[in-house]
Amino acid sequence: MSAPDIAVVVVTWDSEETLDACLTRLRAAEGVVEIRVVDCNSTDTTMAIVQRHAVVDPRLHFIANPDHPGLGPACNQGVADSRAPWLALLDPGCLIEPDTLMQLRDRAASGNALVGADPVDEAGVREPEARLRDSGSNSADWRWPRLEPAPITAEELQDVTAISGAVMMLSRALFEALGGFNPAYFTGIGNLDLCRRAHSAGARVACANAVRITRISGMAARTHPLHLTWHQRLDASRYLWRCGPRTAALLACPRIWARFPLDLLRVLARTGAQAP
Repeated sequence: MSAPDIAVVVVTWDSEETLDACLTRLRAAEGVVEIRVVDCNSTDTTMAIVQRHAVVDPRLHFIANPDHPGLGPACNQGVADSRAPWLALLDPGCLIEPDTLMQLRDRAASGNALVGADPVDEAGVREPEARLRDSGSNSADWRWPRLEPAPITAEELQDVTAISGAVMMLSRALFEALGGFNPAYFTGIGNLDLCRRAHSAGARVACANAVRITRISGMAARTHPLHLTWHQRLDASRYLWRCGPRTAALLACPRIWARFPLDLLRVLARTGAQAP
């Protein structure tokens, strides 16, 4: 068996619902030498859960931010605080198997690759964003600018345009060559930007179709619905403007924002949330 050489970064934000199970499985995973939990000013019991695990596992260090710097910048913090040559960026809603990360590392090591897994929800339904390809136009789902779900192939490692942010495995050398995550993006659209830059750098972006994980998603959407929907739209608009034809961005941005007033009213009616 290879020596442990994987640093895992988990970004939390009011993640108490799944974090204990996530960290328990992560601590039992093969190949893990460092665990970095970067918290984004959680107000629930997230930090208490993290501290309980840190007390009994010296591999686990945490960074407690006084605010939310954004998903990408928080990942950058965790990477900077680690040293291992392989990096796994893991969503706190993910429940992995003991060999999940080693399987991903072995596949990423077979080439200069950024590799994702095949996430399913608790009912076993696959995430459509696990495999995204260029749509050639503005896609039906504005959260994937100019991208659409790709058909699943029989390949063990399927080349795609972008992978899910549930878990991303890549070498530290590749992460540093890409300059990490762009701090301009607050939400998971920063993952799409990282994949885009990996392609531009000549790296492979692929989904390991045989490596399945369970992901309980939507926690942030439930606890911070207004904050998240606001920043998702900002990031989607910014991504289109920076990375696509300007004409396409001008046509897509009105559609991205068209439903925001209705979504805002629904959130305010349901939760009494304050505008960002």
